[in-house]
Amino acid sequence: MVDLSPDKIVMIVQMLVTLILSVCVHEFGHAWVAAKLGDKTPVLQGRVTLNPLAHADPVGTVAFPLIGALFGGAGFGWGKPVMVHPPSFTKRFTMRTGHMFVALAGPAMNLIFAAFLIALAFALAQAGVIEPEIMSQAAGRGVYFDRTYPIETALVFGIYLNFILMIFNLIPAHPLDGGAVLEGLLPAKAVPKYRELSVYGPFVLMAFIFIEPLRVVIGWPAEQLMTLVSMMF
Repeated sequence: MVDLSPDKIVMIVQMLVTLILSVCVHEFGHAWVAAKLGDKTPVLQGRVTLNPLAHADPVGTVAFPLIGALFGGAGFGWGKPVMVHPPSFTKRFTMRTGHMFVALAGPAMNLIFAAFLIALAFALAQAGVIEPEIMSQAAGRGVYFDRTYPIETALVFGIYLNFILMIFNLIPAHPLDGGAVLEGLLPAKAVPKYRELSVYGPFVLMAFIFIEPLRVVIGWPAEQLMTLVSMMF
């Protein structure tokens, strides 16, 4: 049975808002770096902005995570992909290297957003708005919602989600950002073979989502980072 208790509804709203903002900064990172490299496509498509409406996908950012949250999951989603035209990139880099920089910018923005939320938590703790001990306990235990401490648990969820998005997107398989990053790092002679194998990327992606031992590869690093966060407060 679907849980529609007040606490559950508040948790779902918190999760959706945090996910939308996190997806927004991720896609903005791609668009901003592509524009800096000389590609006008993201500018013309209105993607070089932090406006969530420009990056949210009705299915991937709202419907899919909402369904997951309603049926007991933490929710998972994606934003509208940023379209780029690598031949427009500056000639200071090869197209492969430029594409790697654009791909890397998304996960980097999630790390920056997580750092911003940590700094915000410190500022709120110094101002007496939140309890440092609760932040530490929530980060250490992985508590994502507590009606008694909504700000603390919202911050913890936001930090954790951005760590997860960063790590997940760095999996070296297309269509994830890590696929383009790996391609940019490979020797030129290895690229044709890698591109042949990239057709299997979606299967690798699904394996990391649905196979428990592989999910640990994503979850364990995020949990270690959250342990460090818990030690900061």
